Amino acid sequence: MTSSVNRIRTTHAGSLPRPQALTRMLVARFEGRPVDTAQLDAVAREATDAVVRRQHEIGLDAINNGEVARDSFFTYVATRMTGFSGKSDRPPMRDLVKYRDFLGYLRRTAFAADSVSLGGPPAATGAVRYRDTAAIERECAELVSSLARVGRKPSDGFMSVPSPGIVAVAMENRHYRDLDAYLVAVTEALAVEMRVVLERGFDLQIDAPDLAMERHTYFADRPLGEFLAFVARVGELLNRALAGVPRERIRLHVCWGNYEGPHDEDVPLSDIYGALCEIRAGALLLSMANPRHAHEYRVVADMGLPDGTTLVAGVIDTTTNYIEHPDVVADRLVSVADALGAPERLMAGTDCGFETSAGFSSVVDEIAWQKLASLVEGARRAEARLFGRRS
Repeated sequence: MTSSVNRIRTTHAGSLPRPQALTRMLVARFEGRPVDTAQLDAVAREATDAVVRRQHEIGLDAINNGEVARDSFFTYVATRMTGFSGKSDRPPMRDLVKYRDFLGYLRRTAFAADSVSLGGPPAATGAVRYRDTAAIERECAELVSSLARVGRKPSDGFMSVPSPGIVAVAMENRHYRDLDAYLVAVTEALAVEMRVVLERGFDLQIDAPDLAMERHTYFADRPLGEFLAFVARVGELLNRALAGVPRERIRLHVCWGNYEGPHDEDVPLSDIYGALCEIRAGALLLSMANPRHAHEYRVVADMGLPDGTTLVAGVIDTTTNYIEHPDVVADRLVSVADALGAPERLMAGTDCGFETSAGFSSVVDEIAWQKLASLVEGARRAEARLFGRRS
C-alpha cells in the first residue's frame, strides 16, 4: 500500500453501510437465533457487489468489501474459531462513564433497534484455534469477483483482520492462565486468516483500535506503563505472525473508538506513536479529522514516519453527518503534507469505518457515501495544490 509520486491516493478504514435486510440476519445470527444460511450468504454477496461498485464509481483507489458479511469488525471470529461462547462482561469506555447522560444519548441516536452490541461479545471459554479457511476463502473469492465486475484487480483491494489485541481484551478470557497466553493463542489463530488474505492478492489491514482505545477501556484503571507494554506486546506478536511479508502489503489502522463522544480520556498519540512505528506496516491509518485528534498530524511530523511507511490521514469524520466540504478535505491534506514535507508519502482516508458492527452507525447511509465522494474530490484539489508547486 504505497502512495504516488504525483497524486494523493484515496481509501477508507474498512466498514461500510449494510442493507437493512442483511443487518437483521447478522443480528439474528449474533444473538443465536435461527437464520437461513443460504439466504444470508446470497444477501451478503449482493451487498458486497453493491459496496464494491459504489466505491469504484466514487473513484476510491484502494477499496474493500465493506466488511458487510461480518457481524462486526472483530466478533465475527467467533464463528471461525473454536473456544468462544457465552457473553463477555466488557467494561465501558471511561468517557461514557464519566458523562453518564451521554451514554443514553448514544443509545438513542447510534444504535438501531436491531444492532450487534459490542458491549457483550462472546467470551473465550475454551482453547482458541482457527477451524478451517472455508469462510475466509469464500469471502476473498467474492471480493475477487466483485472487483472483476468493475474492472479492478485484487491488488486494488484490501481486506481487514482484527488485531489480536482487540479480540483478547474485548472477548473476555475465561480459559487461559493470563492475558499474554490468550494473546498468543489468538495471534496464532488470526495468522491463518491473515495469510489467506495475502495469498489471494489483497493488501492486509490490521484493525487495531486496541492500541489506542483500550487505554480508556480495558486499561482505564491501570498505569499507563501497563497499557504501553500491552501495545508493544501486540506489535511484537503481529511482527512475528507476519514475518517475511513485504511491509507494503500491510496496513495498520489505529483509532480511539468509532463513536461520537467526549473522548477526553483518549491517550495522546504521542504516548503510543513510538510503539506503533515498531510494527512493520507499510501504511499507518490514523484519525486526524475529529475534533479530539485533528492536531496530531504534528506528532507524526515531529517524530517522523518509519522508512517505507505511508501515512493514511483520516480527513473524514465517521461519527458526524456533516459532509466535509472538498476544500476542507484539501486543506487538511495540505496541512499534513506540509508538516511531513513529503506529500508523496500521504494518502487520504477516513478516521474509522462507517458501520463497525451491524446496525451501529452515527452516519446515515447516503451521507456516508457522499462523505467518501467529498474525500475523493478533496484529494484531487489537494494534489493540484501540492504537486502543482513542483511544475
